[in-house]
Amino acid sequence: MVRNLFKLKGKQLYLVGALLFFFALTEAGDGHAESPQKWEMTNEWAELFNGRNLDGWTPKIKGYPLGVDERETFRVEDGLLKVRYDGYSAFDNQFGHLFFSTPISKYDLLIEYRFVGKQLEGGPPWAERNSGVMIHSQSPQSMQIEQDFPDSLEVQFLGGIKPDQPRPTANLCTPGTEVIYQKKRLATHCTYSLSETYLEDQWVQVLVKVNGGEELQHWLKNKLVMRYKNPFLTNDKKENRKISQGFIAIQSESHPIDFRRIAIRRFQISN
Repeated sequence: MVRNLFKLKGKQLYLVGALLFFFALTEAGDGHAESPQKWEMTNEWAELFNGRNLDGWTPKIKGYPLGVDERETFRVEDGLLKVRYDGYSAFDNQFGHLFFSTPISKYDLLIEYRFVGKQLEGGPPWAERNSGVMIHSQSPQSMQIEQDFPDSLEVQFLGGIKPDQPRPTANLCTPGTEVIYQKKRLATHCTYSLSETYLEDQWVQVLVKVNGGEELQHWLKNKLVMRYKNPFLTNDKKENRKISQGFIAIQSESHPIDFRRIAIRRFQISN
């Protein structure tokens, strides 16, 4: 088990000033960086979201150039990173992603989120109380302007809708990718985890353990709820190309969501 993992530190280390950046990145044609990790990471949690602004993050909204988010879908208010749709009249498949600036290979990722409010009119039924974080993603620069989702692995966040309807979170979805799951090639787009269902607007903490191109794990409440390994691309450009690193991005899919913590540390083997 991962002991004392979910206890907040009395003093949080923020990314700016806590980590030394050495940007010397080389990208493959598919947008997945091939060079080794180029910035220093420690065994202590460092915050990728600083609680004040979106420094280090870049939006990519379907139909718009990289960096353009004219409706302020992604914003910072009250110390939270919020995904909001009050600037939209309706949702017209304007899926969005907010990318962290650096591709990473081996790390632990800790995220705290909650769903709030109601889904925007026009959002697809499956996107109600649905969001996620993309890992091992292609770069935002390599995405097509009308591309819905980056080629990546999605740690899917779902919120419960009805008390009698199970709806796990920390699931796995695979846009443009596949993995080995339970010793077999997994072609299903989304696969449920073993987590419980979280109703209403409660905060949920998810731990993702990313060991490069080897095994990846999703944890909730010190419980391993999803594991898979050997991710690879399945699109026409680079069929069966193995993925060992990539970018991190959070989603906008038509339902409001808050993030109060996005933290990272050096990959640690589970005990």
